[in-house]
Amino acid sequence: MKYFFLVLIILSLNSCYSLKNVSIPPELQTYYINKFDNKTFNSPPVITQLFEEKLLNKIRNESRLRYQEIDPNIEFSGAIVGYNVLSVAPEPNETTAFNRLQITVQVSYENGLDEKDKWQQNFSFFENYSSDVNLLDVQDNLISLIYDQIVEDIFNKAFTNW
Repeated sequence: MKYFFLVLIILSLNSCYSLKNVSIPPELQTYYINKFDNKTFNSPPVITQLFEEKLLNKIRNESRLRYQEIDPNIEFSGAIVGYNVLSVAPEPNETTAFNRLQITVQVSYENGLDEKDKWQQNFSFFENYSSDVNLLDVQDNLISLIYDQIVEDIFNKAFTNW
């Protein structure tokens, strides 16, 4: 009985690990992240660099793909197309309980080995913050949290087909 459970645990751990790259065909070896444009007028100037770094690190750390600028198998490109601060949850006396920072990233994905494997999609996410806090005080942390989710969504769309 102990051996049965041991084998079951080993198989479970092995299958969990193997799911990580299950949708990346073996012929795909390299990727490239093109410079993303900033099409917003009110965002911090480094917002595209922060996004590119997050996406680069995600792919580098969670896939077997190598970064390559010349003739990559997979290429990502796009733009930051939305950076909006919204007032949410109105309260009496025309105030709001919290504000929302929402970022939208337009992403194009192209597989150079399969011309049918390409797509373009907008990815958006938001974080709320207290209305009595200055955005500049929490902006860097909010952007990082929002980008974590957007990059996760892009990674899943590109490599896991979820």
